[in-house]
Amino acid sequence: MTRSRPGRPAGPTAASAARAPPSAGGGEAGRSAGPPLAAGQTFPTYERLRWRRLLAKSVDGQLKGPMRMAEPRLRKRALPAAEAGPGGRCAMAGGGDALRALLRAANALLQQRRYHAALAVLKGFRNGAVYGAKIRAPHALVMTFLFKSGSLREKLKSIAQATYTHSRNLAYFVFTYKGLMALQSQLQGKKIPFHSFFAACIGGWLVFGENNAINSQIIMYLLSRILFGLSRLAVEKGYVPQPKQDPFPLVAALIWGTVLWLFEYHRQTLQPSLQSSMTYLYDDSNVWHDISDFLIYNKRTDSK
Repeated sequence: MTRSRPGRPAGPTAASAARAPPSAGGGEAGRSAGPPLAAGQTFPTYERLRWRRLLAKSVDGQLKGPMRMAEPRLRKRALPAAEAGPGGRCAMAGGGDALRALLRAANALLQQRRYHAALAVLKGFRNGAVYGAKIRAPHALVMTFLFKSGSLREKLKSIAQATYTHSRNLAYFVFTYKGLMALQSQLQGKKIPFHSFFAACIGGWLVFGENNAINSQIIMYLLSRILFGLSRLAVEKGYVPQPKQDPFPLVAALIWGTVLWLFEYHRQTLQPSLQSSMTYLYDDSNVWHDISDFLIYNKRTDSK
């Protein structure tokens, strides 16, 4: 008669019982190996491993106290996404399906020819805002840090305000111009050259009619391009004979002569930013005290 050691079950060891797969049938062995299963149902791999770990620490197929307390927590573990069932996958896919449906509806709307004029007005507003910000932000950044004084916060605020004003005005003008063009074409059934002139005049009056620094710069920028364009148009139409030599050197000479004459004797007639630039170039270069404000700085620190 063999004597079994205390704390060990007589008969088959717990390790050998853990190696046996859980039984789907009745009997004490099946009940101790895991919960009952329906015919043809199999345990997931992680469930078999869990029950083997539990049985390896049990006595006579009964769980010890700490393991019995840990079992509910193990059962509450979230299942992998692949085994979570169709509900979880449908919930995650529902948002993506709704977004794709919305994009398809938007693309279908953009392809409708009857809405093309209205959509062109909206995109013109968008392009005006983006282009205005792209043009103004770098210019304002350079001019502010070169010629303006004040704290960093004041400089950044000035840059943001100039960028916003330019972007907003250009967006409003494009929106107004394209809207009036579409309206005139709809009313008269065709597009004629006067439509463009009239729509731009109304937009210029409404949007750029205020006399401020941003609008002045834009108007002067356009004026120089207009003069060049009209000169070339006059030659193309035959109103002015084709010059035998390139007239650009003469034009450059007249422009620089005129602007420096205005700066020296009628400075107040020039635009403020042009005055600042020319003051830096022609007036500040007449003053220095030592090598520091002759080569390194424009002005000495104590004189600023």
